Amino acid sequence: MDQLERFLTFAEQSPTAFHAAANLAEMLEKHGFARLTETDPWLVDAGGKYYVVRNDSAVIAFSVPETGFASFRIAAAHSDSPAFKLKEHFEDASGDYCRINVEKYGGMIMSSWLDRPLSVAGRLAVREGDGVGVRLVNLDRDALLIPNQPIHFNREINDGFKYDPQTDLMALYGPKEKAGALMKEIAEAAGVEEKDVLSHDLFLYSRQNASIWGAEDAYFSCGRIDDLECAWAAMTAMTESPARDAINVCAVFDNEEVGSGTRQGADSGFLYDTLTRLGFALGASDGEIRAAVAGGFLVSADNAHAVHPNHPERFDKQNRVYMNKGVVIKHNASQKYSTDAVSGARFSLICERAGVPVQHFANRSDLPGGSTLATYSVRHVSMETVDIGLAQLAMHSVCETAGTADLEYLIAALKEFWN
Repeated sequence: MDQLERFLTFAEQSPTAFHAAANLAEMLEKHGFARLTETDPWLVDAGGKYYVVRNDSAVIAFSVPETGFASFRIAAAHSDSPAFKLKEHFEDASGDYCRINVEKYGGMIMSSWLDRPLSVAGRLAVREGDGVGVRLVNLDRDALLIPNQPIHFNREINDGFKYDPQTDLMALYGPKEKAGALMKEIAEAAGVEEKDVLSHDLFLYSRQNASIWGAEDAYFSCGRIDDLECAWAAMTAMTESPARDAINVCAVFDNEEVGSGTRQGADSGFLYDTLTRLGFALGASDGEIRAAVAGGFLVSADNAHAVHPNHPERFDKQNRVYMNKGVVIKHNASQKYSTDAVSGARFSLICERAGVPVQHFANRSDLPGGSTLATYSVRHVSMETVDIGLAQLAMHSVCETAGTADLEYLIAALKEFWN
């Protein structure tokens, strides 16, 4: 099985950030990384490999050189993707149907979610004795659907119709007589009693299979390419890159799609806490840790917008990027991306040594773009930073598209970065 097939399997098995983190943790365990917990003291050895999980949805892995370290080399990505989240009380059986009340998580293309079978996955907080335990759950069957109105009742549907998230995006589960059945089904899938479910973080997702398609299989499509592609590529490169003169770190944060402002997001102390605890566990002083941070380098890996085949006019003429043409370095004068001349040049040389082609992306000056991980991370861990990604189409659709050659380009570039 080649790298792309492995990634597609990972993406299909990671319908939520919780599942992505669990699958990345399993990958690390298979490669000899030992799990640490934030509530216990850390015992860390030179030459060791470790990882830590926060909130079941964010993972930081690191490997330590055999003899000393001068800096931290960090790659960061994120585990979450736009989706519809079930509300705490999600059933509405007031009419003839049992409908599921959801709200938007992140800036998705809402229309792409309609008229397709959907499932439910996430985590349950369950009663365990006098305390609370966590269970991951994946219904893994087509159970719901958000239906469009027929064009006869909505003549504006093809003229830029604006969906109301509260009324237009309720998901259909069954007739009203099935009220209560969905939570029972979810509890059974998790192997717990429904009465023991205290709360939940549940999301809708599409079970559509990943597909490799196009002339000479140039493209692939599936859900959550942004940013599972970078997360999986970074962790794969990490497991294949022994630490040499620096501590290698791979951080996969949660909640990037809603601003990163959570305890497991890039705008939290998770990375800083991990680096400082690691440094102290290795016997470094506060000054030595700060020096290693100052001499470090952070690669923020989050995908970029490929030129749209039908709308090239929306892209800057001199700074366009394309699928299957290599790693993208992202630039923005307002620092939505953290790349500067020096960090971009350094990463370009890394790609050159790895034999990986490089592209450069900037938005049109009259179209604002989104921000990503680095601008939040460096508020807490101040070091030289570059924003990169891979080119893709239909970002934030329920089904996204990317180039089949680019995944291996990113893995090769990050292995060169760490090696």
